[in-house]
Amino acid sequence: MNSRQQAILQYVNDIRRVSVADLARNTGVSEVTIRQDLNLLEKRNYLKRIHGYAVALESDDVDARMMINFTLKQKLAAYAASLVNDGETIFIENGSTNALLARYLAERKRVTLVTVSTYIAHLLKETDCDVILMGGLYQKRSETMVGPLTRQCIQQVYFNKAFLGIDGFHPETGFTGRDMMRADIANTVLAKGVENIVLTDSSKFGQINPNPLQPTHAINRVITDYRLSDEYRNHLKMMNIQLDIVYEEQGTL
Repeated sequence: MNSRQQAILQYVNDIRRVSVADLARNTGVSEVTIRQDLNLLEKRNYLKRIHGYAVALESDDVDARMMINFTLKQKLAAYAASLVNDGETIFIENGSTNALLARYLAERKRVTLVTVSTYIAHLLKETDCDVILMGGLYQKRSETMVGPLTRQCIQQVYFNKAFLGIDGFHPETGFTGRDMMRADIANTVLAKGVENIVLTDSSKFGQINPNPLQPTHAINRVITDYRLSDEYRNHLKMMNIQLDIVYEEQGTL
């Protein structure tokens, strides 16, 4: 994927539905070139095309999700890594920002990583970091382990902190996930009573998904970016959740 195609994917995921003509104007290339780019991106399941438009695709593919807000996710991951101390055992759930966090920790800290993500385990195969991969039912698309065996494994393993992803947050529903089985695994982690940290970009706020992540009071901290609205900032503070805002220049509030 070249830089223009990355820019197209970013724009489509930000706007959700964009015409070929608008993409041509924004990138400064012909509509023919845009259509060729969209054909490639659709073939790789990064987006879909409908009657002259490119439409964002909700995908469980970690590589596809990694391309959305990639630079910002790197900054979120770097800040999250600063909260981890050498010698700790850290649980990291699946997801693109969590994958970047895992790589950052493996390359810079002396830690043991516990994960349900085969994607993360594979990402760290060339590092010196010890990785404990939970067993269970393999979800091929998301490259993660789920089910009763995974839940049992998590219950038997100790870790100091847990970093979790979300698919949505709304004041009426709290934190939610798209997939029932992955939400069940996140809830198993929340039930252990360790320090639970949600790591996500702000695009997830305002979205509602069918599977609640509970108990909400078990979530101690949220790390997200500067685009989070004041409404959601205030609501998280009312829930007594520590909020860390990461800015483009890597500072936090």
